[in-house]
Amino acid sequence: MKKQIPIDDIIERAGTYSVKWSNIGGTCKDYKNPEQKLPFQVADMDLPCPEPMIKSLHKVVDHKMYGYSADFTEPRYEKSIIDWYQRRFECHVEKEWLTSTSGSIEGVNTVIKAFSNVGDGIIISRPVYGHFTQCIEQETYRKVVDSHLINHDGHYTMDWEDFEKKCAEPTNRIYILCSPANPVGRVWTKEELQKIVSICKKNDVLLVSDEVHCDIHRKNTTHYPILSVTEDYSNIIMISAINKTFNTAGLLCAYAIIPNNTLRGVFKKELGEKLLTPFAIEALISAYNECDDWLEQMNDYIEENIDYAIDFISKNMPKVKVVKPEGTYILWLDFSEYGLSFEEIHHRIYEKANVILQDGIVHDPFYGGQFQRMCIPSPRPLLQEALERMAKEFS
Repeated sequence: MKKQIPIDDIIERAGTYSVKWSNIGGTCKDYKNPEQKLPFQVADMDLPCPEPMIKSLHKVVDHKMYGYSADFTEPRYEKSIIDWYQRRFECHVEKEWLTSTSGSIEGVNTVIKAFSNVGDGIIISRPVYGHFTQCIEQETYRKVVDSHLINHDGHYTMDWEDFEKKCAEPTNRIYILCSPANPVGRVWTKEELQKIVSICKKNDVLLVSDEVHCDIHRKNTTHYPILSVTEDYSNIIMISAINKTFNTAGLLCAYAIIPNNTLRGVFKKELGEKLLTPFAIEALISAYNECDDWLEQMNDYIEENIDYAIDFISKNMPKVKVVKPEGTYILWLDFSEYGLSFEEIHHRIYEKANVILQDGIVHDPFYGGQFQRMCIPSPRPLLQEALERMAKEFS
């Protein structure tokens, strides 16, 4: 297999419109300077996109015209998604089931608005991606209903009794599943997913599964798309994208897979007409047809980063509890053994170490104060520098 990733190369992101880097000042190249803040709060990579994709995007640029574009004009687009799910997951998808969106959050928002009313309950299982709460409370004016995950020394599971109780409430209309789970790193088993499907179906709860991290998992784990664990799709919507897998969030290329005709019709009516850029269309086609080798290498590099970070933490910050995530490129760090306040933990990391993580309360407002989320798909030297700075503040 030809090496496709320039391991440990640091590519400058300052001045490139990067949300992750532009708000902190300075440059990536100055990462050894203790005054330079190092960001690990955003779930995108500081690693280059696949070379075949870059070449395909150059072809789009060289065409010199970038007018209105639509994925339905190019049969390769739908076929690429269908083939990817069959090849990678043995999951059957049909072209009629596909609807493009700008991102997974647009898909989630569309589901909430289309299938519930203002004030209805939307179930989530915290700790979970904080933007779900924003979608529910601030963007669609519904009510968060938390069926909290159970923490078994860093390994999280569903609270089945509580989940069924929450689903049985008639005003709780939708369950948003994060699969794999961000930030806690679970890759749900087939049996867990089947139980979620069964409980939602029994209680007439619409199940929307956000699977944008589905391609990023450890060698010894298997991700099961929600559509692969049941033959009854009457209450299921699956949302995914190339964004996390191939570091293309800025291209705004995601999709919903909705087998049920009625659900799909309601979803598309709420979404309205959606046109993708020619860059997004070409990127997806290339990603799903030319970049399997790159993904295998990237997953290897991410796992090496995870192993490095966990080993470093165990030796230099032994009071920080962290479990190797089964999926995603996210570490969920538990600082509770230090006995420090949330404010002090934040101050030591963000102000003294000059490392930007993401406060746990973003993903778990009531119980996340002792946690930090760290996204680590970065060159190893950056990760090493950040961990060394943090260790000095917690030694």
